[in-house]
Amino acid sequence: MIKTSVKADDVLKHKTDCLVLFNPEKNPAGLLKQIDGLLNGALTAAFKAKRFEGKLNQTFEQSVRGLMGADSLIVVGLGKSKDITEESIRQAAGTAAKSVEKSRHKKMAFFLDGKDAGKPGKAKKSQTAHPVAGAIMEGAQLGLYHFDQYKSVDQDNPPSRIKEIILLVPGKPQVTAYQKGVDQAGKLCEAVIATRDLMHHPSNIATPAFLAKAAQSLARKYKITCKVLEKKDMQKLKMGSLLGVAQGSHEPPKFIVLEYKGGKAKDPPVVIVGNGVTFDTGGISLKPGAGMDEMKFDMSGGAVTLGTLQAAASLKLKVNVVGIVPATENMPGGSAIKPGDILTAADGQTIEVLNTDAEGRLILADALIYAQRYKPKVLIDLATLTGAVIMALGHVACAVVGTDSKLIQQLIQSGDATGERMWELPLYEEFEKAVKSDIADLKNIASKGVGAGTITGAAFLKPFTGDYPWAHLDIAGTAWTSNEKPYVPKGGSGYGVRLLIDYLKNLSS
Repeated sequence: MIKTSVKADDVLKHKTDCLVLFNPEKNPAGLLKQIDGLLNGALTAAFKAKRFEGKLNQTFEQSVRGLMGADSLIVVGLGKSKDITEESIRQAAGTAAKSVEKSRHKKMAFFLDGKDAGKPGKAKKSQTAHPVAGAIMEGAQLGLYHFDQYKSVDQDNPPSRIKEIILLVPGKPQVTAYQKGVDQAGKLCEAVIATRDLMHHPSNIATPAFLAKAAQSLARKYKITCKVLEKKDMQKLKMGSLLGVAQGSHEPPKFIVLEYKGGKAKDPPVVIVGNGVTFDTGGISLKPGAGMDEMKFDMSGGAVTLGTLQAAASLKLKVNVVGIVPATENMPGGSAIKPGDILTAADGQTIEVLNTDAEGRLILADALIYAQRYKPKVLIDLATLTGAVIMALGHVACAVVGTDSKLIQQLIQSGDATGERMWELPLYEEFEKAVKSDIADLKNIASKGVGAGTITGAAFLKPFTGDYPWAHLDIAGTAWTSNEKPYVPKGGSGYGVRLLIDYLKNLSS
């Protein structure tokens, strides 16, 4: 994490490499008008020439050495004043931070007094101490994320990195509120960064055992309960569906359970189940070679589950949360399951395996059955389950399917608030019938001609959720992306941690 602090200082005299100011789609006013005067109207000229119009994520950069305490100034657009939200501030802060780093500055300072930039208008009431401070820090910290663990460093030309971020406030009375917002955002960002790191490790490192050790380390640091079930434990619990997927791999499976008890002892927990396939070849139903390297991210649901438990514990949320991660590889070894095989899940339901590349739902089945022992308040699962969700929603939003409309709407609202958007898909009876097998209770892919791959994947999971309120999040399109965004890098996004924490905050409040 980059060192961050809040200071009350004169923005015109504050010493820093680069000062960042925000501006909506209107001519410079207030402080910006004053600074524009120091710059002989350079910002006004940029507006008139339409080089900078205050549109969201537009930037205007100018050297101000000798005119101000800062060496350089960046003004970043926020869009129309009426449309400013915490999400637009996050994006603008991420855009600015990347621009500052690209210019090889080491220190940067943000200033936002609310008069020039307006106030977040459309976001729902925030649970953070200071929503603007939190949004700025989230955007900057997450926008400056790098995963360099496996790169050699060029000693003569090392990569330029921001070393310090300061948030300037107009006066000392505001420092405490802003600092609380920054601190809360920092803990959340740490969890997202830990999630992204897990997703970026190659699968020869990030094995099921690696995930289990990461969970145990997390539990020690944040004083939460962790247990890891081994293969023999899964056999005792008759987790035939999970063990069926695991039997083609030399890497032993792990079943990770984390318990955070922040609520009252008798309060039922929110149970989050995350798919932990650490590498997915497709098994005997082998995937094409092109792009298979990205299948290391098939454990994204598991990584997000660990990250969410970390964030909940570090923020000391007043709610009970259980995280469950079934972890295994899906390999085409000589002992691997074959199309046509029948597996028996822990509750006795039988599954005809028609495609071994539909393995995520197989390991989730046993995990969802296990989750029911906690008598959960709600049951949420996350998985990079289907390519079909990318056809439907691209890389812009995840799909949510479930049995409880209130839960789904609460999740959608948290998605809107955090910029981690989702879209509900229907779970009609026809889709549930499409995963009924002729020779077993269920089959792991739907009948030919049904389509709706994302929904039928959820329809398969439904029989393993009991009568508990349940929502399934298919994050295949949002967990990993090839296009860099203002505060989301190429590769693993960590999508889901901020969304789930917002949901849990709302429950605890």
